[in-house]
Amino acid sequence: MTVVDFDADLAWQRARSVALRPEPFGALVYHFGTRKLSFLKSKTLVAVVESLADHPTAAAALTACGVSDAQRPAYVKALADLARSQMIQARETA
Repeated sequence: MTVVDFDADLAWQRARSVALRPEPFGALVYHFGTRKLSFLKSKTLVAVVESLADHPTAAAALTACGVSDAQRPAYVKALADLARSQMIQARETA
């Protein structure tokens, strides 16, 4: 298993080999490389994952998607879990 340190103050993006399929409960996330299937059970989390590449940091994506300070720790944990499962990856910044 790959150990990934998730830092919300860094730039992230959905991994290139990952497909996201919207569902009424949130979304299905499939990694074509590892063949792992995950469920995102929050439409807000789906919006965050989809917008990661549009923001300078994961924290900025959380703010843009309306995640409150009280909700932030749960969302950061969810993003860290997605990073560990290689669904999202760190993005190079210029």
